[in-house]
Amino acid sequence: MSTAMSQDRARDTILRDGSSIRVRPARPEDEPALVVFLAGLAPESRRMRFGGMVADLDGLAHRWAVPADPADCSLIAETGIADRIIGHASYDCVGSDSAEVAFIVADDCQGRGIATLLLEELAERAQEVGISTFCAEVLPENGRMFQVFRESGFPTHVRAEPGSVSIEFATALEGPARERFERREQIAAAAAVRALLKPSTIAVIGASRRRGTIGGELFHNLLSGGFTGPVYPVNPNADVVQSVAAYRSIRDIPGPVDLAVIVLPAECAVDTLRECADKGVKTVVVISPGFAEIGGQGQDRQRALLTVCRQAGIRLVGPNCMGVINLEPDVQMNATYSPTAPTGGKVSFFSQSGALGLAIIGHANRLGLGLSSFISIGNKADLSGNDFLQFWEDDPATSVIALYLESVGNPRKFARIARRVGRSKPIIAVKSGRSAAGARATSSHTGALIGASDVTVDALFHQAGVVRTDTLGEFFDVASLLANQPLPAGRRVAILTNGGGPGILAADACDADGLTVPTLPAEIQTALAEFLPPEAALANPVDTIEGSPESFRRAIGVLAGWDGIDAIIVLFVPPLVTKTEDVAVAIRDAVLELPRKIPVLTVFMSAEGGPAELRVGPIKVPAYSYPEEASRALAHVVRYAEWLSTPLGSIPHFDDLREDGAAAVLAAALAEIKPGTPTPGGTLAGSSLPAPADDGRSRWLRPDEVARVLECYGIATAPGRLAETPQEAGRAAAEIGGPVALKAVAAGIVHKAEAGAVALSLEGAAAVEAAAVQMTATLAAAGHAVERYFVQRMVAGGVEMLVGVVHDRLFGPVIACGPSGADVELVRDVAVRITPLTDRDAGEMIRSLATFPLLDGYRNAARVDVAALEETLLRVSAMVEAHPEIVEMDCSPLIVLERGVVVVDARIRIELPQAR
Repeated sequence: MSTAMSQDRARDTILRDGSSIRVRPARPEDEPALVVFLAGLAPESRRMRFGGMVADLDGLAHRWAVPADPADCSLIAETGIADRIIGHASYDCVGSDSAEVAFIVADDCQGRGIATLLLEELAERAQEVGISTFCAEVLPENGRMFQVFRESGFPTHVRAEPGSVSIEFATALEGPARERFERREQIAAAAAVRALLKPSTIAVIGASRRRGTIGGELFHNLLSGGFTGPVYPVNPNADVVQSVAAYRSIRDIPGPVDLAVIVLPAECAVDTLRECADKGVKTVVVISPGFAEIGGQGQDRQRALLTVCRQAGIRLVGPNCMGVINLEPDVQMNATYSPTAPTGGKVSFFSQSGALGLAIIGHANRLGLGLSSFISIGNKADLSGNDFLQFWEDDPATSVIALYLESVGNPRKFARIARRVGRSKPIIAVKSGRSAAGARATSSHTGALIGASDVTVDALFHQAGVVRTDTLGEFFDVASLLANQPLPAGRRVAILTNGGGPGILAADACDADGLTVPTLPAEIQTALAEFLPPEAALANPVDTIEGSPESFRRAIGVLAGWDGIDAIIVLFVPPLVTKTEDVAVAIRDAVLELPRKIPVLTVFMSAEGGPAELRVGPIKVPAYSYPEEASRALAHVVRYAEWLSTPLGSIPHFDDLREDGAAAVLAAALAEIKPGTPTPGGTLAGSSLPAPADDGRSRWLRPDEVARVLECYGIATAPGRLAETPQEAGRAAAEIGGPVALKAVAAGIVHKAEAGAVALSLEGAAAVEAAAVQMTATLAAAGHAVERYFVQRMVAGGVEMLVGVVHDRLFGPVIACGPSGADVELVRDVAVRITPLTDRDAGEMIRSLATFPLLDGYRNAARVDVAALEETLLRVSAMVEAHPEIVEMDCSPLIVLERGVVVVDARIRIELPQAR
């Protein structure tokens, strides 16, 4: 059901030149347009595709529009210009898991990457319906086709046939194919953003003669900011706007227009955008509000806006935004209505809030934090943060990327891009929405642990190397440090001050933030004593007492010369006799003379803040108002440097996985679900939205089903048997032997121990039978009917842990690991990551736990098999990646032994698949 629905999807795709096309299945009504497409092909193109001339174009168009076999796939690529078809691709099934693939592109559109995109779309659709292999027959002289296969990255097997070449390849996009796909995607996104940020000509539609209006201020900013090309005001009610001749319509402007900025009421925007399309404009910024943010009619208006963009190949920023800025010297574009003119620099800002964007520009100026570019994205109907990240990745004008986010639209794609970009440029983010008000309603320990806050976003940022700050103040503090100072090599900090109290505060702050303040060795203290007064403190913090500019300059040099520190924090409390400006100059000069690259931060504890002298010259020194601000900023940057210096890790492959066996168990269980019939077991955990009432689309697997699924992924479970009656439970215990656990299988029970549905360490048939009778009565009194019993061998020793998963609608599977126990939700010692996990992720998760010492021989206890726990995490990750119908899972407790891991209790909830 879900496959058929998803196979009918259409996809808007960006080409490497930044233009867009739509790829969708052919429909019967496309037949006339397909005839036109075929007739427009050059004879040589037809020969290459079909091996000869095609006489019956109508018949071929009909076969493409209405495939004879429903299992076959026929796709068209179209532009919005006159609804023109510019490409066709298809596969015809030739076996249960293989198909023959072919495609052709209009002659005037070849060389733009369309054939490669069609091939990738065909491969993705083929995988969804179980087709694992493509084959193609190509004429030997068809060099373009060989180039398509070569550039796609799919590993091909080529065989020469009489008069043709046979090509065979897997449909899975992995390894080199995935890398090449991502590179093409990056090129296309960067081209679109480049067209936006580096226009040669700009039209402001709605430019106003009156200053103080949005249209007036935005047009004024473009003029006063020194944009290097012509700016055309469009206003049907004015002949001249701010001393520039105006035009009634964008159509009246002579020559091309690269960027149009629309500052009109929302109801006029769609028609105006159509005029931009007629003019050939390729990028548009819609400032106007009144779209999806107001719901209802506004959502319809935004959809219409996007439809025009897709039809005309226009890329859009907004609507409901404050504009864009690019301060590169050869552009100098300020297309915003900000009352504050930004200063140039190396930081690129992206903001989902227009009002906050105004504050960002003003505060950045006060800090001396120069901007390279600034994007107010608004409703992000088209271009998104992912597109700008891929542009800034190779942008020489950008050294630091700063993001204010209210949502993450495609988290898995964001993680993939940010992880790559972060290797060359730091990404800082502040995201609103940390409160528990939006917590998901869940029905497992894992759901409660993950759903209570935005720990999923934390996991996303951590894995991608994004520096997340809690406040806007931290956001700017970290940005200032990253933009102006080198990365620290470690966590060791030297503190230099002219006051004992501030030095102590700084040391305490460093300790709280995970930094270390090492004692200076004797030779460094001796070197400092040569010019500091006898009463100076020399151990670290270093207190100069008198705080002269010269003592600060020389002390910084001495401290930087010792390789036992990785950063210096300089604190200055203005005395009566020493000028703050003189100390700032001395610090700046010392930084310029450093014997090695090491970050230097300053704290000027005065009402005036950091002196302007720190921001003069080739190297700028960040200044903070309090020691805690400097320490916190440095700690963030240290963690980023550590992430940067650590290998990314790899996703391991296990040869013993039986994906098909698990799929068979899950398919049989899904078949028992009857949509519309409520089933017990809780709400739909893991949703990115509040969970709806259970509509019968999901159910919890039985213990035997859980054990079979885990077994298929090499995850050991304690031996156990299902029993229908207390007497059968007793006999099962006798057969298993030794102490056993008895568990009730009953609808609606989430936490067995709390409900009285588990009894431990029972020995002998009689004890088990009696416990089963008592358990049945207890649960009946609480309204639960016992369906059967599960008798399981007790596992002695080891450390009890929890490994669980919830499937988030946006983020996909989210995996958690922490200590097990009844108070796990209270303690909240849990590590969370988004799948797929790498070996690095698994190791970090376990070692980041406060309770990790329990696994590592705490208080002379035996060390347990941490490597086996890491492997279990990786196997669970592989399982939930392969089976999206698993929407919630708890392995709690999972016992880590001295050798190996055993799952003692596990619950898995599955859900009927839904259309994408």
